[in-house]
Amino acid sequence: MNHRRWLVFALGSAAFSLAFFHRVAPVSIADELTRAFAVNGAALGALAATYFYVYTLMQIPTGVLVDTLGPKIVLTVGGVAAGVGSILFGLADTFWGAAFGRTLAGLGVSVAFVALLKICAQWFDERHFATMASCVNFIGLLGALAATVPLAWLVTQVSWRQVFVAIGAASLLVAVLTGWLAKDHASTAAHNSGARNWRADLVAVLKNRATWPAFWVNFGLSGSYMCFASLWLAPLLTQAYGKSPVVASQHAAVVIASLAVSSVVIARVSDRLGKRKPVLLAVAGLYLGMWVAWLIGVPAGWTFFMCLLMGMLAPGFMFAWSLAKEVNPPEHAGMAISVANSGGFLAAGILQPLAGAMLDASKEAGAAATQADFRFAMAPVALFTVMGFAGAVFVRETHCRNIWADAIARKK
Repeated sequence: MNHRRWLVFALGSAAFSLAFFHRVAPVSIADELTRAFAVNGAALGALAATYFYVYTLMQIPTGVLVDTLGPKIVLTVGGVAAGVGSILFGLADTFWGAAFGRTLAGLGVSVAFVALLKICAQWFDERHFATMASCVNFIGLLGALAATVPLAWLVTQVSWRQVFVAIGAASLLVAVLTGWLAKDHASTAAHNSGARNWRADLVAVLKNRATWPAFWVNFGLSGSYMCFASLWLAPLLTQAYGKSPVVASQHAAVVIASLAVSSVVIARVSDRLGKRKPVLLAVAGLYLGMWVAWLIGVPAGWTFFMCLLMGMLAPGFMFAWSLAKEVNPPEHAGMAISVANSGGFLAAGILQPLAGAMLDASKEAGAAATQADFRFAMAPVALFTVMGFAGAVFVRETHCRNIWADAIARKK
């Protein structure tokens, strides 16, 4: 049993790391995409955001699927779609062909995170869920790191198209291995044999008021982070600060690496303290302060330090997954996590093209954007961060355990 859970976890983690690569890759190939398809800032933002649109739409269906079919089937089918989509993206001759490929890749990888957290909820101790979730986030961020400096260097040696064809092949390989080697937890079969009405289960999660603060935490904190780190950080640094694309990708790597380490530390602190809300409020408040600093203006010599701090303080959004799971029945874990997780991708899908459109409106036609232009474009991103902090104020303290049964008992 012990070795099997780690095998299932490893296969799910491989799929999730590829999902993160797709998510962050535009920050390192933004210039290449602009040249290849002759697009402006708004169109570039829309191309990058196609991933987030389908990811958002698939979160709740994914929760239903992993709670009913089990993670194995969901990860296998998702891996095939991601592989085909990545290959089509790499081979695309037109903007719309690239958008279709990225959308299909987003559809495929959209299932990985919820399926992997479902695996954690089934195969590992409940008291350590936040720590396991942070480890999942760390593994995903390794894929994101591969999409920063390594990808920026690699596209100077080979075409970005070849890279995405190779990533597509890797996704197909992981899908085959998952279908061949992975097993679902016994509780999946037991749950399915009960012939439960998944529609009623989903409605119960959606009607639970305690679910929604977690959604808004993810909406504001994760959405602002993904919008910035996965796309607009690099143009900000290359256009407004005059840095090279490689240096810009190094900044993105700093954000992601510090986030990877910080997420594990912060989750571990929460699990050790036995509390969620105070830790969430602290990091969310400080992260909001980082956005205030960007809007005021960051000197050129401080950009690396700012990226380090942002990465250290951004992980507040990961508490949304634990908090949503801990206020709903354990058998609804996939649906609860998916509802909370959809918030961040919805926000990123809104913010990436919105920031691009505001940047186009602010700067002079044909000219590079200035710091003032980017401050104008990033104002909505900061506003969404405020919404995330507001969500943190209203979350229910769970003391790192499932409190749904206690809440039901108090009502009786």
